[in-house]
Amino acid sequence: NSLIAGVDLRSQENNREHRTEEIDRKRLIVRRGQAFSLTVHLSDPLQSGHELALVLKQGKQLKRTAGGSGDKWWLHQQSARNELLLTVYSPARAAVGEYRLAVELMSGNKLLERTDFTKMYLLFNPWCKEDAVYFPDERLLKEYIMNENGRIFTGSANSMSGFPWNFGQFEDNVMDICFEILDRFNPASSDPPNDMLQRWDPVYLSRAVVAMVNANDNDGGVLVGKWQEPYTGGVQPTKWMSSVPILEKWSKSKSGVKYAQCWVFAAVACTVMRCLGIPTRCITNFASAHDTDGNLSIDREYNMHGQLVNDDDSIWNFHCWIESYMQREDLPEGYGGWQVLDPTPQERSSGMFRCGPCPLKAIKEGDLNVKFDAPFIFAEVNADIINWEIGQDGQKKRLSSNSANVGRNISTKSPYGNEREDITLQYKYQEGSAKEREVYNKAGRRISGPVGEEESKPGNVQLEIKHAKPVFGTDFDVIFELENMGDKEVSCELNMMSEAVTYNSVHLGRFQNSTVNVVIPAHKVHRETVRLLYTKYASVVSEHNIIRVTGVARMSVECTPIYIPNLSFLQVPGWVILHRKITTVITFTNPLPVPLNRGVFTVEGAGLLPTKEIRISGSIAPGQRVSVELSFTPMRAGVREFLVDFDSDRLQDVKGVATLVVHKTPPSYFPMMPNIFG
Repeated sequence: NSLIAGVDLRSQENNREHRTEEIDRKRLIVRRGQAFSLTVHLSDPLQSGHELALVLKQGKQLKRTAGGSGDKWWLHQQSARNELLLTVYSPARAAVGEYRLAVELMSGNKLLERTDFTKMYLLFNPWCKEDAVYFPDERLLKEYIMNENGRIFTGSANSMSGFPWNFGQFEDNVMDICFEILDRFNPASSDPPNDMLQRWDPVYLSRAVVAMVNANDNDGGVLVGKWQEPYTGGVQPTKWMSSVPILEKWSKSKSGVKYAQCWVFAAVACTVMRCLGIPTRCITNFASAHDTDGNLSIDREYNMHGQLVNDDDSIWNFHCWIESYMQREDLPEGYGGWQVLDPTPQERSSGMFRCGPCPLKAIKEGDLNVKFDAPFIFAEVNADIINWEIGQDGQKKRLSSNSANVGRNISTKSPYGNEREDITLQYKYQEGSAKEREVYNKAGRRISGPVGEEESKPGNVQLEIKHAKPVFGTDFDVIFELENMGDKEVSCELNMMSEAVTYNSVHLGRFQNSTVNVVIPAHKVHRETVRLLYTKYASVVSEHNIIRVTGVARMSVECTPIYIPNLSFLQVPGWVILHRKITTVITFTNPLPVPLNRGVFTVEGAGLLPTKEIRISGSIAPGQRVSVELSFTPMRAGVREFLVDFDSDRLQDVKGVATLVVHKTPPSYFPMMPNIFG
């Protein structure tokens, strides 16, 4: 006759205390380094000499707890007649993951009975001072751990915009999928005991996550990257709005989800890290250098006609990665804090496609021998651009160099709202300052630069390219301004080229080029205007709608992104109540001078509804407005974001977002007017 009648895991109270109730209320999910409690129901009071112990299994490891303290699991017991309250203390360095837990009744060393094993989950604890991911400002954890709604910044350094992303780290199944990702990491299957030993360590686990978010090493990773059309057999990267469908699709199919580009890799990694309990934010670096030969400079070679003939090294309009907050016990003092991690497969690190963690401090100070992958990340934000002219004899002549054009407006979402927070100064000293050059030279001491003569600039002509903020679907002007800084009249040839490029600098084709000979009097400015036509650019631009306009008289290169208009608006009736059906209206107006066919809205929102598609039949004429109704039942209370994406044959990835407050109960009055959100 068994004495232990049952064990209550008190999941709801424990999960609330441990800030995991958003993940689940039925299963026990706790954070390490923080006590949780269980109630053991007994059929009779405990006899003297009998005591309870807790057994924990993780993988094949078995741990038995007793009283005591310190860096081990331990128990405290309080009895009240036929109930025992067990307070369980987990060490702040315990391995995270799924555990199985049972209660044993012992008499001395003799086991009298043991309950069945039940599951429990342990996460990192940034609220706990002893945890390696402890974050000193608790207010910011509302953003870096708890916020499921994000903004990711894209565009170009002159024209940035943030679009909404649903991280969904607390949505159903996401935590289980995160543990599945860790279990499928190669070392976890090839050497399980060693992998388990390291699962306490955020440095080891973050490296595992960024390796597994891309599928490049045939390791069963989550996402397959593709940077150019066609995207057959998958989803165009710009269409995604959320990590949740990606993770679910991967978990079901057990193969890489198609397709991703840098912000998708970064956003999915951010979801996994926040879910595991490691403070994380998405970062965008504008004018990001990809230095293939590691010489800290981006070398561009032009022929005599001003045409680019070689740019193996490239400047991406923007590049996204993540930063996670952790101590670095593997490094000398002072390198803890924000660490750069990049899941986009660009270069290998210790044999796998992954990058980081690398301390932000090492990048700022130019300490390139600090692991992991500091030289590559340093170049992304600090490389100099050097323009060369290749003569007919193959000789290189250095035309110009620029040390301030790479690594601009480094951005993340503000923890206080959806605005952009500029963190450039966390990566480098003020551009052009003596300290910034000193760091660059210190970093570059390990690397010798290319040899070549810098031309004396003939007549010292400066070229600037200007344009108003264009809108997709219109024709617009680009102005080339040549200023003669010298005392003599100058005549020169001006090459003006417009080409479509992807955001990571792959050429898709030129569409308007012209060359003029100009004469510029001393100290005067000469302007040439080129009108770029919708009929010419619409058929060649990529889904990012980026045109690169290049002027070569002396060297100048600028990227002009063309922006897509946003969704008109979303209408939500009155008051939104938990578990009560509501109906929304989504409206879209065709802004283009041509009809749109195969229109489809994709909607989703963490805590509101899973991904859903609504198709529009027939074509949408220029200027025509279409509306669709959608009903759904909110699943979780609080501030929620409802995301909409519109696609058609000629206009893709138009995004819209509405913020809804889901109330647990109706108010005492109902507002008469529907709320309209932009």
